Amino acid sequence: QVQLVESGGGLVQAGGSLRLSCAASGRTFRRYAMAWFRQAPGKEREIVAATTWGGGSTQYADFVKGRFTISRDTAKNTVYLQMNSLEPEDTAVYHCAARLGGTFWTYEYDYWGQGTQVTVSS
Repeated sequence: QVQLVESGGGLVQAGGSLRLSCAASGRTFRRYAMAWFRQAPGKEREIVAATTWGGGSTQYADFVKGRFTISRDTAKNTVYLQMNSLEPEDTAVYHCAARLGGTFWTYEYDYWGQGTQVTVSS
């Protein structure tokens, strides 16, 4: 059973930074793609950033390019999302997700964490 547990969310002022963590367990994840999604109230879920587990390939949504960085520590089975220059529009619940296979820029993920709230005040 795959489990994903996010942490690191909180309240921050515009221009500030947060680092989200996603601890993964229940599998050997070297063949898994990992991604961060977000969903704001009244809005559709949107993909933010994604990566292959070990290959180092990454992709970002245009609205976070240059501000957010996805990374992973394979020894700790943890994926991170470093968020800098945060804007009020980044306020949302952020979810970590995992899927088996090399395709990572997709909404078709199999496993999801419960989410962590990020609130950016103006």
